[in-house]
Amino acid sequence: MAAYLLWAVAGFVLIIAELLTGTFYLLVFGVAALVGALVAYFGGAFWLQIMLTAAATFIGIYLVHTWWQKNPKDAKSDNSLEVGQTVIFENWVSETSGIARVKYRGASWDAKVAGGDKPNPNDVLTINATAQGVLMVSVAAST
Repeated sequence: MAAYLLWAVAGFVLIIAELLTGTFYLLVFGVAALVGALVAYFGGAFWLQIMLTAAATFIGIYLVHTWWQKNPKDAKSDNSLEVGQTVIFENWVSETSGIARVKYRGASWDAKVAGGDKPNPNDVLTINATAQGVLMVSVAAST
């Protein structure tokens, strides 16, 4: 099999693997392998194929790393659909630790009440986050 076909197959396999895993690094390796395929197709020596593939890999990794540094994922972001929804305070499970039962979507849920908030039964609370099936709530701002 021709060298450029080996490079191309390797590149496409890596790109498909990237689509399955969601990492940009496999995409970088796949594109770099396609660079090697182009060099081989146009008759470049094997050492040139390796060098340009390596250069494309290093440039790609640098670009991905730089992009991730400039656009970090917010570790505290919670893309949950529950965030911002309101719940009704039912009762305290443990007032000292801030654990309560709240009514949300017709069912009772465990909730951790933020800070020093001390809601009373039937008070409206707002969901701030979720963690392992527990709603993180605070007293809703009155309008």
